[in-house]
Amino acid sequence: MIKTLSKQIKGFVKESVLTPVFMILEVVFETLIPLLMASIIDDGINKGDMNHILFVGGGMVLCAIGGLICGILGGSFGAKASAGFARNLRRSMFANIQTFSFSNIDKYSTAGLVTRLTTDVTNLQNAYQMILRMCMRAPTSLICAMVMAFIINAKLASVYLVAIIFLAIVLASLMKFTMKYFNQVFKKYDDLNASVQENVSGIRVVKAFVREDHETKKFSKAANNLYKLFVKAENCMVSVTPIMQLTVYACIIAISWFGANMIVGSTLTTGELTSMLTYCMNILMSLMMLGMVFVMITMSAASAKRVAGVLNEKSNLTNGENPVKNVPDGSIEFKDVYFSYNETGAEPVLDDINLKIKSGETVGILGGTGSSKTSLVNLIGRLYDVTSGEVLVGGRNVKEYDLEKLRDEVSVVLQSNVLFSGTILDNLRWGNENATEEECVNACKLACADDFIQTFPEKYNTFIERGGTNVSGGQKQRICIARALLKKPKILILDDSTSAVDTATDAKIRKAFAEEIPNTTKLIISQRISSVQNADKIIVLDNGKISGVGSHDELLNKNDIYTEIYEAQTKGSGDFDAKGEM
Repeated sequence: MIKTLSKQIKGFVKESVLTPVFMILEVVFETLIPLLMASIIDDGINKGDMNHILFVGGGMVLCAIGGLICGILGGSFGAKASAGFARNLRRSMFANIQTFSFSNIDKYSTAGLVTRLTTDVTNLQNAYQMILRMCMRAPTSLICAMVMAFIINAKLASVYLVAIIFLAIVLASLMKFTMKYFNQVFKKYDDLNASVQENVSGIRVVKAFVREDHETKKFSKAANNLYKLFVKAENCMVSVTPIMQLTVYACIIAISWFGANMIVGSTLTTGELTSMLTYCMNILMSLMMLGMVFVMITMSAASAKRVAGVLNEKSNLTNGENPVKNVPDGSIEFKDVYFSYNETGAEPVLDDINLKIKSGETVGILGGTGSSKTSLVNLIGRLYDVTSGEVLVGGRNVKEYDLEKLRDEVSVVLQSNVLFSGTILDNLRWGNENATEEECVNACKLACADDFIQTFPEKYNTFIERGGTNVSGGQKQRICIARALLKKPKILILDDSTSAVDTATDAKIRKAFAEEIPNTTKLIISQRISSVQNADKIIVLDNGKISGVGSHDELLNKNDIYTEIYEAQTKGSGDFDAKGEM
């Protein structure tokens, strides 16, 4: 974990080194001041030597100025180093998340990743600044003050040694208890963020069903659970300050008592006692600083584990040696394919799939909810790897291809369409960032999107709100189809991506595909018979197995599932759309 996080200091090593250097110099200057003060009392005031007082006093002023300058520089470099560390953490986490396969992403909730990028990184930033400044300053101040105190009077200085041992035992015991609670706290942060995210993204549904009170209670419950854990953790931490103060005052009383007896016995001077009391405060203030560092490190330890977990997570989909960078055609073949989302022996969601699709064919995929239609097509672009068997594209195993090149040739319009904030042209150019406006318009004409875009005042420069909330579901689907077409892929997968489009428009889209991109292999997942009945072949899936493969007429004669769906739709008794033939 420490090794992983330490790599993120890159670019701010100089600041990370200079911060503790200046903090140590500040401590050195501060440590000299009590020693000079003792000299003023014993050799200046007691002997009436004004020159000595002025000379040593000047030295104290220079030490104070030196300490001030070092403190300012240490704080400045520390702030820059910790802010840079946090920036690098966020960049590295976000960049690594972009490399995740779907199976990697499945391990983390969206809210959990957001918490890691925000709250957890902020905790680490604060902790890193404390480590650079206080973790160097406090021990150095403690050691310097202890050394000077033992030089002045070893017997009296042993009081500090007892105090340090006592506090070390107390802090170690508290850390053991608080770590357990803080580990739970950040998991609850995930739940809280998940509640907020779900509510905000679904606010229209919440208001439509008048469920504001229900959502408020759900959020309050999550916030209350977080509150209870924080109270338990903080109850352990609050005892640090009173124990520290008790130790400080006990030391001052002990030093004053034993020191006064030594002065009476002529084994200690007044100046030395004054220095000892000052060093007492230095030592105990250092211990209090260490206590603060202890609190911060305890809180950030749980955050460090969570952040390091994301940084160390590696995609299980990688390129092999010398990956193939050219996909010759859009032919697809499944050989004895079994696939399961859980690799620990769970029942496969795809079972013994054997299938051949020629380049340029239009293939319909039909099946009930949960029949693994989407799982099947996800294997083509290697969004997941097969559990066993082979998936071939262009006659080669998909694992042999360069991932980026393979996915450039396999364009997918997902079941849940996503648009990003920006203009329509910006969204279309996700398919091809170098596409001209004319190419974008042509793609939209194929997807039957140009008609409605032309009705907008700013046409293709119309701004799309985040998530595409200012366009309808059908409009969003057509823009997404046009975006996929701009990639000019060898394989086009439409995953139920015309479900929000009326049947007439659906027919126009399919007709345009057949005429304009005949060499592209087209896989159409749909709930409508009308969307797939004119395909070259139709695949019927049932519980992850192929129930039938053939043309519309062939399946009507020999496949019960297909016949049942067809009759339900044509008679109007099913929940599928029954119109819109090509």
